[in-house]
Amino acid sequence: MGLLCDLLWSDPEEINGWESNERGVSYIFGEDVLRKFIRKHDIDLVCRAHQVVEEGYEFFGGRQLVTIFSAPNYCGEFDNHAAIMEIDESLCCKFHCFQPVEGQNLRISRGRAPTPAPGERF
Repeated sequence: MGLLCDLLWSDPEEINGWESNERGVSYIFGEDVLRKFIRKHDIDLVCRAHQVVEEGYEFFGGRQLVTIFSAPNYCGEFDNHAAIMEIDESLCCKFHCFQPVEGQNLRISRGRAPTPAPGERF
């Protein structure tokens, strides 16, 4: 659905330029695209979410982009940590990481499709 969909669903990847995303929605983009975006908009860091990362947070593109994921053991299928990012008054970032709780299962609706379902559009 255009810009809104791409802002939410595009993922960084070790490629050049843009390619279709395996999620079936939006694109993946390379460090070259990130550098161009950062330069054009005169920003230092892109903070994003909506993608599972193993340690709860993960940098990309020379630490110019960080993915933060705050759901440990996502959907009971990933053994990922969770993280939150704290930004102080001087714009220094600090991460707080959380391990999945052992033996704790969350109820997940098995009938609910992923958001959005692969191949579907908004």
